[in-house]
Amino acid sequence: MVLLIVLVTVVVFVVLDLTLRMILRRRDQARLRTQRQEALEIGLRIEVAEEARSLKRVEVEAPRARILAVDDEPVVLDSLRKILVLDGYSVDTVESGQEALGLIQKRDYDFVFTDLKMPGLDGIEVTKAVRHLRPDIDVVMVTGYATVQSAVDTMKHGALDYVEKPFTEDELTAFVNKCLIRRKDRIEKEQPPRVHLVTASSPEDESERVYNVPAGVFVSRDHVWLRVEMTGQARIGIDDFARKTIGEIDDVGLPEPSRRVSTGQTLFSVKQKGHRFAFPSPVTGTVSAINEELIHHPDRVNVNPYAVGWICRIEPENLSAELDALRIGAGALTWYREEIERIRQLARELTGTGGTDTGGSESKPVESGELWETFSR
Repeated sequence: MVLLIVLVTVVVFVVLDLTLRMILRRRDQARLRTQRQEALEIGLRIEVAEEARSLKRVEVEAPRARILAVDDEPVVLDSLRKILVLDGYSVDTVESGQEALGLIQKRDYDFVFTDLKMPGLDGIEVTKAVRHLRPDIDVVMVTGYATVQSAVDTMKHGALDYVEKPFTEDELTAFVNKCLIRRKDRIEKEQPPRVHLVTASSPEDESERVYNVPAGVFVSRDHVWLRVEMTGQARIGIDDFARKTIGEIDDVGLPEPSRRVSTGQTLFSVKQKGHRFAFPSPVTGTVSAINEELIHHPDRVNVNPYAVGWICRIEPENLSAELDALRIGAGALTWYREEIERIRQLARELTGTGGTDTGGSESKPVESGELWETFSR
């Protein structure tokens, strides 16, 4: 009976807690929508004609993004403005391409939404100009059914995507949310990856944009890690930088047990999509053990190259002298940052972007295998 009372009490508490949270969430959403509605009404009464004759501006607090929309049809702009402001975006609208290009040189925007067919500068010309003047801004084409193919063609000039009109409120908000995700993903990829020192209080970061370096691990210039064990043996594997640059590893070529290797001789290899990459030994010694689990589960290198993904152990012959050539601690972190910049520059050269990927048609994809093969020469 007591147990039943306790269970009922717990259930009631959980239900009340969830109900209260739901009520508070709905209240916050209603308050936020009211604030945005007020911003929409107030913003349209503010005089901003000195920046552009047809400019109408609505600013919201902590906007999800800042959008400039250009269309020669005021009714389309009114619809875009209302839907996007209520969804949390700050929106400027103008009725000509010339005004839009003037504004992007004065103000910061995340997106330019441009109609395809307009007098004066059309959508294609606006897209080209924005990509030239402000490559940091993403361009979205707004088009009617009859010009969908033309809108698709504008993506060759750097447009992120296109949206077809007429559109419903749900269709537009879903579309813009998708564009926002794509923009954030692009910006993240354009930022240099971080180097993260793994310690007892700072576990590994699982992001593909972070290279983990465990404290106490030595690293060779060929991106082979070495950890000295209590027995004096050296446990060895491929580092996180190489693993993430190469991509998903399909197979590991393990060394032969009892084989003697010298520093710089090939110790093991990994395969990715038909590419086989050899890694030299960071020290001289005899292979005392191999990670046999990798024979049937090479994907463990992808999961954690420093733990379950270790490759072999070596009985070193001259460890104290050879450790001087390896990196550890602050020196390793500085070196990794230099390696990041080196591979980013190489990637830009291979993709033909000249240092900035503008999303245009001139860039070409580069496979991770090709990138690592060129980088590790």
